[in-house]
Amino acid sequence: MRSAVLYTAGASRPYAGSNPLRVENVPIPHPRAGEVLVRIERASLCHSDLSVIDGSRVRPLPMALGHEATGVVETVGPEVRDVAVGDHVVLVFVPSCGHCRACSAGRPALCYRGAAANGSGDLLHGDAVLRTDGGARINHHLGVSAFSEYAVVARESVVVIDDDVPFDVAAMFGCAALTGIGAVLNTAQVTPGQSVVVFGLGAVGLMSVMAAAQVPDVTVVAIDPLPAKQDLGRRCGAHAAGSPEEAADLLAGLTGNGEGADVVIEAVGSARVMEAGLALLARGGALVSVGLPHPDQELTVQALQFAGTGKRLLGSYMGDAVPSRDIPAYLGMWRSGNLPVELLHTDTRPLSELNESLDALADGRVVRRIFTMD
Repeated sequence: MRSAVLYTAGASRPYAGSNPLRVENVPIPHPRAGEVLVRIERASLCHSDLSVIDGSRVRPLPMALGHEATGVVETVGPEVRDVAVGDHVVLVFVPSCGHCRACSAGRPALCYRGAAANGSGDLLHGDAVLRTDGGARINHHLGVSAFSEYAVVARESVVVIDDDVPFDVAAMFGCAALTGIGAVLNTAQVTPGQSVVVFGLGAVGLMSVMAAAQVPDVTVVAIDPLPAKQDLGRRCGAHAAGSPEEAADLLAGLTGNGEGADVVIEAVGSARVMEAGLALLARGGALVSVGLPHPDQELTVQALQFAGTGKRLLGSYMGDAVPSRDIPAYLGMWRSGNLPVELLHTDTRPLSELNESLDALADGRVVRRIFTMD
């Protein structure tokens, strides 16, 4: 099968010239007990992929990248009884064991065993199964490695969906939807009448805008430095959109006061934006951190504002989602017309165009570019 493999992080830009991802032929792996083989139909390019390539997110290399995808089950391994050949599935980038401290507390996105496997490049039920033609190990990306024609994943890494969902739609539900919608509904638990400001209008931020816009009487402000992204924010349901410098005035103009936002979603991955978000909060407001800042970035804030004004800083990984519950629910929102995710689909390209697409994503020229494997 063909698979996009990263051998060295930190390549120079433009990526179309340095070609950090090598699409090469590797043996198709076989599923073991508790695993399934999925034929990948569509895979999306996400900033989390880019963060591995530029070195912001350190992962063991070489690694077959890609973590947001949909496909069809080709083979099931022993002990897999609730997924069948031919099932359409969305792949999930945290395989939850169901038994650790986080899973037992109802927070599978924080699964300890899943995090350990993802960090080491292995699968939930065993060591990595990907190999080069010469037999050298290739690490899995977040238990998925979706920029490949096939992927062996843990049963816990798939959610079965209805087979009438278009692949280009389903591909965006394993990461962008879980993270962006979950940040609003699960982490922040936005309630009617609140005000929500979303910083960063990539796919995750725009999913947050769409989710917040579904809560009755909620005021939504979408913030991004790029005018095209601002326009997309309005189309996704924001009541106003503008640049970071305009955020406070836009919010005050909609709410009629200068008291600040009830919820700020930070989907940029920037400590400076997190600081700006905290400053924009109303008393008792919550900043939800969704983006992935570089590990070297540090946050400097006035400590008194937490106890003194009741502000909260909430981390949100994978939107605090329960994928088996949330993916069907979010697809239901899409079916009802309340989640126009098609607006985020920039275009569909062949796998051979991955490297030049990294530049387009880094420059903000695409939201969700989706790839076919043929």
